[in-house]
Amino acid sequence: MDSKAMPAPASTVPFFTQAESFERLWPRLSAYLDEVCESGTYSNGSKTAELEAALRAYTGARHAIAVGNGTDALVLLLRAAGIGPGDEVIVPAFSFFASASSVALAGAVPVFADIDPLTYHLDPAVLEAAVTPRTKAVMPVHLFCQPADMTPLLAVAERHGLLVLEDSAEGIGMRLDGRHTGLIGAGGVLSFFPTKTLGALGDAGMVLTDDDVLAGTVQRLRDHGRPALPAPGAPHAAPVARAEYARQGELAGTNSKMDELQAAALLTKLSTLDDDIRRRAVLADVYTRRLRGIPGVRRLPAVVDRGEPVDPVFYVYLIETDRRDALVSYLASAGIGTETYYPLPLHLQPCFARLGHREGDFPHAEAASGRTVALPLYPELTLTQVGQVCDAVRSFFTGSTS
Repeated sequence: MDSKAMPAPASTVPFFTQAESFERLWPRLSAYLDEVCESGTYSNGSKTAELEAALRAYTGARHAIAVGNGTDALVLLLRAAGIGPGDEVIVPAFSFFASASSVALAGAVPVFADIDPLTYHLDPAVLEAAVTPRTKAVMPVHLFCQPADMTPLLAVAERHGLLVLEDSAEGIGMRLDGRHTGLIGAGGVLSFFPTKTLGALGDAGMVLTDDDVLAGTVQRLRDHGRPALPAPGAPHAAPVARAEYARQGELAGTNSKMDELQAAALLTKLSTLDDDIRRRAVLADVYTRRLRGIPGVRRLPAVVDRGEPVDPVFYVYLIETDRRDALVSYLASAGIGTETYYPLPLHLQPCFARLGHREGDFPHAEAASGRTVALPLYPELTLTQVGQVCDAVRSFFTGSTS
């Protein structure tokens, strides 16, 4: 189809918006913001501590450590786990850039492995071949709508004595056999980038772990190597705590404390998270029913049965087509936003050229990078808008909306 054949849209369908969410939740958010302003503490204060407690309860984590963003969460998790120069960490070749850059920022080397073409997750069948004497950890990524295939991954890791650190940035609400993503291995992360299932007004992130030592190290690293002080208002021996807080030289930390305003926004949205997840599932089901059978759509998302109970969460609705770029352009001309996940596989990123990879090294990752596109999916999306998107997709491939 020629994009010029598409009639001018009556209305646009953005890829993402949370304007209606915050308008609906404004009374609660406004009250939280007033508390922040009255407290005079704008970073890593009482609202951050409240959010950490709420997410410990929601995920079942022993520790939930709020940080500045999801990328920092990955870097701090890796560093706290002892990953550094000379180490290798196996990551999937198809993921967001931070899955690999965080390893490099920790001083280690990302080692890429191919994905399962059905789920886009790190393929356990190829994992063992990527292990070398320098391998210290494997970092599966929980992508799009379901957890990675963790049971066989854990088995390989155990055979080789590897840490399992989870990039669960997209994984809020996802569970495998009752365990929340990020808590299946030694630790994981959450990203609260605005488009995420639980999204802030800007950048924010969190480290999840049940390991006391790992958690304590992350807490120090996020604040220049200093230990965590008790939350404002909590009883403590102030002179001793403050004296210890001044000692920064034991760890070379960074400044990645969560902003109190973001914590307030996240606490507000956490109150509707489960409802939002259910709404996403409804919308995904409508997409699947409307798009099934359209010629040219190679694949629709599906939750894979791995013999374990799974709680899926549709963070995005991802489809595959050999005419991805033309479809994206056509939908844009119809006022419909999309997002390409991910346009260049990690092993072909210029900054990793020194690792010597070429096209063809990881064919499933490369195929996914050339075919996948995400359609609009967020709780405020209406069924009418879903229909508009589906009609446009069908029109692109068939010339008809019916």
